[in-house]
Amino acid sequence: MQIILKPIISEKITGQTEKLNRFGFIVERTADKIQIAKAVEELYGVKVAAVNTMRYGGKLKSRHTKAGFVQGKTNGFKKAMITLVEGETIDFYSNI
Repeated sequence: MQIILKPIISEKITGQTEKLNRFGFIVERTADKIQIAKAVEELYGVKVAAVNTMRYGGKLKSRHTKAGFVQGKTNGFKKAMITLVEGETIDFYSNI
């Protein structure tokens, strides 16, 4: 099972990275904080100070089309905010 699905790169999280040394990731819904911390430490070779998690439910979406009213739902996900020890950093752009 892969714990870390993808990093979140947005203006808000980039600002937190610069000020608070905090990074955001989309993670597996069943993963706990200890598993997330170990996965980040193994994947990026850094020391994790704290992990905060948030669960987001899917949103209902609907639209009117020629075929009629179409209704659906987006997928839910779990987000983890990782705070690293002072002096550590993750470079997402080194592989490009």
